[in-house]
Amino acid sequence: MKKQNDTEIEIDLMELVAELLRHWWIILIATAVLGVAGLLYSTLYLTPEYESTTSIYILSKQNENAMTYNDTQLATQLTKDYEKLITGRTVIENVIEKCAVDETYKQLCNRVVVANEANTRIITITVTDTNPANAQLLANAIREEAAIHIKEVTDVEAVNVADEANLPAEPSGPSVLKWTAVGLAAGFALSAGLLTLRFMLDDTIKTSEDVEKYLEISILALIPDTQGSAKKKKKKKSAAKKATAKTSGELEVVDLNETKA
Repeated sequence: MKKQNDTEIEIDLMELVAELLRHWWIILIATAVLGVAGLLYSTLYLTPEYESTTSIYILSKQNENAMTYNDTQLATQLTKDYEKLITGRTVIENVIEKCAVDETYKQLCNRVVVANEANTRIITITVTDTNPANAQLLANAIREEAAIHIKEVTDVEAVNVADEANLPAEPSGPSVLKWTAVGLAAGFALSAGLLTLRFMLDDTIKTSEDVEKYLEISILALIPDTQGSAKKKKKKKSAAKKATAKTSGELEVVDLNETKA
């Protein structure tokens, strides 16, 4: 029960918790159903995706044999520029043309992730595709085009291959565990939210304690519901009479049959 004023509604958290606990089975069923739905959706409807990763090592031109600390810092900062060049329109569109990919620049770019390992000049290129062979092909093609483009745009000595793109054997997604967890969380939140909303909208008086608490009226006496009890008693007596009459009728039939015999 809630106390309502003109501008605010006070909610008793203990009563709300008690209401949720009273309907725990609804929350449990809703959570389980949506959890299973998330599991089935991820396994039956979502297409498996594969990731292939390749990496390059960018060697900058140096006038001296030994690199200074500032040179190392500058090389690390330049890797951010290299990442932008790899996912730039020049590289991606050349790959689309070379590999005859039926996608736009934006579509293919959304499937490419470029990352730089901390404090290194190694840049990894990861491509996601529903076909593992295509993921490997595109990753190698992007690496090759990126190496040419980086050497043309920047003053680097060489762009060496650190790792060739791998042929993924197992899908990287979708995550069945993730979708199941999302379903479980959604089921719990939805059921608990609806029960909370129902509790907040319920402004009926149920007990004498509610009258004193929310209406601030003292209870002088309680009148028992004698009419309801009397009706229940009448129904029980009527049912008992019918059962007795039915039993007596059956006994009389048996006696008549025995007499005829």
